[in-house]
Amino acid sequence: MRIRFTASKAPAALAAQASLIARYGQADTRQAEVVVALGGDGFMLQTLHAAHGRRLPVYGMNCGTIGFLMNAYAEETLPDRLRAAEETVIHPLAMRAENVKGRVTEALAINEVSLLRQGPQAAKLRVLVDGRVRLEELVCDGALVATPAGSTAYNYSAHGPILPVGSDVLALTAMSAFRPRRWRGALLPSTAVVRFEVVEGEKRPVMADADSRSSVRDVTSVEVRSEPQITHRLLFDPGHGLEERLIGEQFT
Repeated sequence: MRIRFTASKAPAALAAQASLIARYGQADTRQAEVVVALGGDGFMLQTLHAAHGRRLPVYGMNCGTIGFLMNAYAEETLPDRLRAAEETVIHPLAMRAENVKGRVTEALAINEVSLLRQGPQAAKLRVLVDGRVRLEELVCDGALVATPAGSTAYNYSAHGPILPVGSDVLALTAMSAFRPRRWRGALLPSTAVVRFEVVEGEKRPVMADADSRSSVRDVTSVEVRSEPQITHRLLFDPGHGLEERLIGEQFT
């Protein structure tokens, strides 16, 4: 099996990469059959974004902290583990953000697209779904749209729901909602197009972010939609797939 090993900059991940390359070799990027990512969840997201376009499956081994998207680290019988691995296909979100100067930034997010206040005052957002105003004014620290794969990340920390990986649903979640008081967010079909419009942006500036990778300051509007034409392939050891992890997370 032609394996391409990638690693985060953490010393433990770099040491693991060197040891695995010495044992199994290092395939050229153009000839690789699978990518093995060594690090934590942040590095897994980085690797999935980098693998976009090549459609290579990615198998993560945890050399970081939480490792929700990763498998347990072990050097032995790695080719056998890769052959037996279960594949999960996920689709990212597409973000289109426009700032006060009219500049448009487009980016993809595997976990979530988030809007956050830039200053000391709460953000004011108008929320539209499929062109229809659903909230005329959401006063909050921020809001996000999360995929099922990302629902246990920032979304869960903001008290959003955990979504089954095959549910074709997106989570719309507010952070510290002030008005409407204690608004709990919404579950939307994956086909929904969510648009945020910033109200009083000069007084209450807002930034947008896709997977903590592509940040845009002073946004005036942000549009978020699922991108079903783009697929990411994740590999997990049998019995420890993403669906099982999402279910198990709700009982811990």
